[in-house]
This record gives sequence, structure tokens and C-alpha cells, in this order.
Amino acid sequence: MAHIPVTAPADASLIDSRQAFQRLLVTLGLVVLGNSSMYVVSVVLPAVQSEFGVGRASASLPYTLMMVCLGLGGLLTGRLADRHGLTPVLWLGALAVLGGFVGAAFSGSIWAFGLAHAVMGFIGSSATFAPLLADTALWWNRRRGIAVAVCASGNYVAGAVWPPIVQYGVDTVGWRPTYMALGVVCGLGMLALSLRMRQRPPAIQAVADGAQAAAVDHTRPFGLPPGVAMALLCVAGVACCVAMAMPQVHIVAYCTDLGFGAAQGAQMLSLMLACGIVSRLVFGLVCDRIGGIRTLLLGSALQGIALLLFLPYDGLVPLYVISALFGLFQGGIVPTYAIIVREHFAPAQASVRVGAVIMATLVGMALGGWLSGFIFDVTGSYHAAFLNGIGWNLLNLCITGWLFLRLRRVRRDASTSPERPGWPH
Repeated sequence: MAHIPVTAPADASLIDSRQAFQRLLVTLGLVVLGNSSMYVVSVVLPAVQSEFGVGRASASLPYTLMMVCLGLGGLLTGRLADRHGLTPVLWLGALAVLGGFVGAAFSGSIWAFGLAHAVMGFIGSSATFAPLLADTALWWNRRRGIAVAVCASGNYVAGAVWPPIVQYGVDTVGWRPTYMALGVVCGLGMLALSLRMRQRPPAIQAVADGAQAAAVDHTRPFGLPPGVAMALLCVAGVACCVAMAMPQVHIVAYCTDLGFGAAQGAQMLSLMLACGIVSRLVFGLVCDRIGGIRTLLLGSALQGIALLLFLPYDGLVPLYVISALFGLFQGGIVPTYAIIVREHFAPAQASVRVGAVIMATLVGMALGGWLSGFIFDVTGSYHAAFLNGIGWNLLNLCITGWLFLRLRRVRRDASTSPERPGWPH
């Protein structure tokens, strides 16, 4: 990759400063633009399915490919950002978003359409997810939790903004011209904002992180070998996001099947994700108060309740209410995994472990989007798909609850052994 000049690392005095806040706003804009494809694909799903003459499962494959590639791409773009800085990575992401939307607009089959979304996920969306979360954490100290929450909320802002706009475009000019316009707006917008991200974050933050972690024993997170604990977190991430994907990916198609129309479904999706913004901010504050594992347990239980509500209620007004509740209950779950990793694992391994668990959640979203469509094709109804989501959510709840109980036991044992290191609360 060609070398792109960047400014020197920022001075440590700029941590939690006005400049850090301005950079956070630019970061938020980049996430909103770069993650647009993650949510608009569900809006065009009915039109794409009809035009290409495929089943609901096949029409869901582009979303699945995009989310899997987003998870894999995060490992690549994160490493590139560490080595070359954010600017060249963001430029590649902008080109991928522009080319992906335009390529999808000219696709002649569901496979070409899916390949275009895979490119957007692997390079485009991934460039504005994990690398920007890591960068944000290095610009904040006292307000790090809320800053990372704001950054993570960007993809839900995208989910609140883009679906109604795209639905209007689909209704007026068709999904292909809408995709072309979206590619130009998002791609060029990312290129412009990337010019404000050349300065390296304050290097002293890494030292501060190490000093903060020194009082914590990370050799056995939750009293388990690190590999076992990490595997359990990854399984939990897959499980909760399989459940999460059911309403997010299929709410537009679900409303269409119920006779309410795609426009109502797009509004519900927008409402769901707008409430997810509030959820991420609130969950970030809650994590600072009660810790990551307790917050994950709370979010998992609330998400399960929201999924249960979809079963008996299928009227228009109840679906709006449940969509809002679902957004409020589940929006802050995924960033909580990153906080859990920071609390319980060695700081030197934080980046790779956060990348792994975030990839697991994205695999869960991809699997959940496709699996719900497959179950619909087999049963002809979304009722069984909601039950499938509830089952996966129960798996997440069991793993999280077990880890919480183990953590309580470890802390209790530590309190009776003065020679052992302290544990975070």
C-alpha cells in the first residue's frame, strides 16, 4: 500500500479535549456513510427477490455474505490501519462502497448482487467499524465509554437514516438508480471526511491502559483458561446476533407479507434502529456502573422479551411499539462484548480478541438473516423464524448467566484471599 503522509501523534493533552470531540463527530459521519449497505439491503429485499425470481432464503444471501465479509474484513482493515494509518484504509473503504453500490445496481443475478455486497462488507463497512472503534478509544480516557458508544451508534444512525430514504427511492425511481445515487453520496462523503482523520491518536493512551490493567489478574478470565472463556464469548456473540438478525433483516418483508406494505416495514426498521442509538448510549453508561457481563446479561434478557412479543402481536400499531422496544433492548449488546474483553483479558491481546468476538457477532447476524429466510421458505411463515430466534437467545442467556455466576464466585474467592489481585467491578 502506498504511503499516505499523516501528522505526528497528537499530544497527550488532547485526550478528552475539544479536538477529540470534533474527531468523534467526523468518526460518527464516517460510520454512518460506511455502514449504509448493512441496512438498505433489507429494504430492497422484496424488490430484488421479485426481479430475480428467487426464494426468500436466496434473497437473504447478499446480507449474509456482506456480514461474514464484514467480520473477516475487520481483521484485515484493523491491521492495515495499525501499519499505515487510518487515511489509506478509509480511502479503500470509500472506493469499495462506491464500487459496491454501483456494481450491485448493474448486477444481473442474485449472485452478482451478493458479490457486490460482499465487497462492500469486506473493505467498505469494515474500514469504518473496528479501526474507528480502536481509534476512538485512544482519544478518550475519562469519557471513553460514552465516546466508544457514540462511535458504535453510527451504524444505527445509518439504520435510522438510510432505510426510509432508500424506500422512497425504490418507490419513485426503482432500486437500481437508488443504489447508484447512494454509492456516489456515501463514497464521496467518506473520501472527504477521511481527510480529517490523518493525525495519529495520542500514544500515551496505551501506557494509561497498561497502568489501569496492572491491578487486575487476566490470566484466568471468569476463572477459566483464556481460550475457553474466549470461545464461550464467541458462541454467545453468535447466538445473540442470530436472534437479533430476525427482526432487523426481515421486518420489511414481514410487513409486506402481512399486507402493510414495504414502506411501513422500512419505517419500523428505521424506528428500531433509531431506538438502538439510544440503547447504545444508555448501555455504555450502564456498563460503567455495573460492568460488562451484568450489562450483557440484562440486554440478553430484554432482547428475549422483545422477541417473545412478536409472536402474539402482528397488528400495525403493536409492531411499531415492539420494533421500538426491540431497538431499545438490543442496541447496546454488541459493544458490550468489547467492554467485557477490556475488563477480563490481557490488554496486550485486546485488539485481536475484540476483533474475534465482534467477528462472531457479525457471523451471527449473517447466519440469522439467512436462517430466518430459509425457515420462511420451508414453513411459509415467520412464526417459526421468531421461535428459532428465541431459542438462540436462550443459548446466549445461558452462557452469559453461567459466566456471571462464575465471576461472582471468583470475586468471592478473591475477597477471602488478600494475596490475590483485585478484580474490577
